[in-house]
Amino acid sequence: MKRRLILGFLWIFLINPFNYIRADVETPSAVEILKKVDDTLFSPKDQKLLMKLLLIDKDGNEKTRSIRIYQKGSEKRLAKFLSPADQKGIAFLSLPDGVMYLYLPAYEKVRRIASHVRNNKFAGTDFTYEDMEAGRYTEKWNPELVENNGESFVLQLLPKEGTETKYSKLKIWVDPDNFFVTRIEYYDKKGSLRKIMTRTKIKQIKGYWVAEESEMYDLKAKHKTRMILEEVEFDTELKDDLFTERYLMR
Repeated sequence: MKRRLILGFLWIFLINPFNYIRADVETPSAVEILKKVDDTLFSPKDQKLLMKLLLIDKDGNEKTRSIRIYQKGSEKRLAKFLSPADQKGIAFLSLPDGVMYLYLPAYEKVRRIASHVRNNKFAGTDFTYEDMEAGRYTEKWNPELVENNGESFVLQLLPKEGTETKYSKLKIWVDPDNFFVTRIEYYDKKGSLRKIMTRTKIKQIKGYWVAEESEMYDLKAKHKTRMILEEVEFDTELKDDLFTERYLMR
């Protein structure tokens, strides 16, 4: 028994390399972690992505869509469906200060997204307009470090005063090696877990971290949207006139 205890002690404090490494590493504060998350997420000047979307219902039935996403800095984002034919041209635009627009080809009209419909889903996916909005976490959320399990920093995010959101809080899992967010939990105003986003196949492309696959799961609807990265380009000098109401209709 005594020998077993001694071996256990050696494993925990001397042999286990993880404990040895972490003993010398000071855990950054929650604010520092969230700032590094923003820096990782928005380190490219701009991004151009082609994604395949799989919309999967509770019975496993799938619908496939293709979407092009443009991102400039941390505050401008445009997403436009390329297929199927009945979805082609549907577009979403996110601008600074929470301004968002939606274009539906069937109506040939751009309309501004009002605050009371920010939690509506975008074109049948499991992403709301709020989820699609561009912006840095540090501008809208107050972080608290609730767990450091060695594999992830787990932060609880509560909305800052004045932040417009349909969520009471978020929990995010951050990889301590690259500060990439690997999991997000979304809680509704009653404090119930509503959705979970997971990111996998994370890799570095031209010096920037990306997830080749992401999945948003709506626990209530038992519906998920899987996003598969097919193409990505960075720092292509995207023009500002791309992020306009006029371009939404093109």
